[in-house]
Amino acid sequence: MEMKNQLHYLPDELIIQILLRLPVKSLVHFKCVCKSWFSIISDTYFTNSHFQLTAATHTHRALLISTVKPHVTRSIDLEASLDDDSAASVSLKPPYYSLPCNAIKGSCRGFILFLHGYRSFFLWNPSTGLHKKIPLSPYNLDHMYPNYYGFGYDQSTDDYLIVSMSSNLSSSYYEFFSLRANIWKQIDEGTHIHYSTCNMKGDYRTQGSLFNGAIHWFAHRLDLEKNVIFAFDLTERKLLDMNLPDEFGAKLHYGGLWVFQEFLSLSGGNYYNGTVEIWVMKEYKQHSSWTKTHVLPTDAIPYRYFCPLTSTKSGDIVGTDLLPGFVKYNDEGQLVWHHSYSILRDEYLVTMYIESLLSLPGDNVQA
Repeated sequence: MEMKNQLHYLPDELIIQILLRLPVKSLVHFKCVCKSWFSIISDTYFTNSHFQLTAATHTHRALLISTVKPHVTRSIDLEASLDDDSAASVSLKPPYYSLPCNAIKGSCRGFILFLHGYRSFFLWNPSTGLHKKIPLSPYNLDHMYPNYYGFGYDQSTDDYLIVSMSSNLSSSYYEFFSLRANIWKQIDEGTHIHYSTCNMKGDYRTQGSLFNGAIHWFAHRLDLEKNVIFAFDLTERKLLDMNLPDEFGAKLHYGGLWVFQEFLSLSGGNYYNGTVEIWVMKEYKQHSSWTKTHVLPTDAIPYRYFCPLTSTKSGDIVGTDLLPGFVKYNDEGQLVWHHSYSILRDEYLVTMYIESLLSLPGDNVQA
């Protein structure tokens, strides 16, 4: 009996290493196994270590929400074969059902930012169900409709920031909400520069693209009368902009910002010749490093529309069409598969996220 008990004993260090490699869904259930496992899985160091390992070894998941039927929500593993829908996707229940069109405003470290009825924001971790309500800014007294939103993490202060910006020819409001301080703050630097939504046709997406500690958007700089990439540095709390590639946008009808492998990337589509261009900035903030890496054919896709979202571990490029559905190209630019979701025939929201056990600063986080 003594020998049997010894064989069943595992040191805590080994238990932690095993738990770190399990999916979030399993770990949430395993909190109920015993007090020691609950303590391990709830520990901040463990949740951060688990997220770092997951981000490095797993592909991002796609969240797909119908705007007509918000309870129809799917989390999709884009690494899996979408032909087996039961294995590739799971149904989720968002904390709020009334989601207006274009309500997803950002994604960071497993949390997704929604704008709820233009009255408040809320953050939701689809993996754990945790969510938190955030009030709108009190500074925009004229109630200008914000042009740009973003959500990101400042590692230097262990803080999450929600960014909301409005701008036109006469006035501008640039502000962010610190979850750790639980307060909205105005951004003073750069507010003399006015931006408007990009004048490129199609879906330029006011949802910011998070990369290298900054949130990026397409924008039209009014004083220079040209399109740029407009960014907010989360650590320095500063605004900056970068020029687009010289050959980008002249004959394109729609475009988007995304992160391709380890690079800030642009995509631009042409309806008439049925192609999408992929550009990457190989050295961040270096205009001369812009490189066109792919020209993808879209003739076989309905409406000839393809908006890249992410790349898989094998280098495939995955994005959305207009149906809704997902499209995958291999690294050589060849169409691999196209999968539509008939249950989501109407307008829909989509964003990428990483599964995580992380929580947010503050006391009013709920499950």
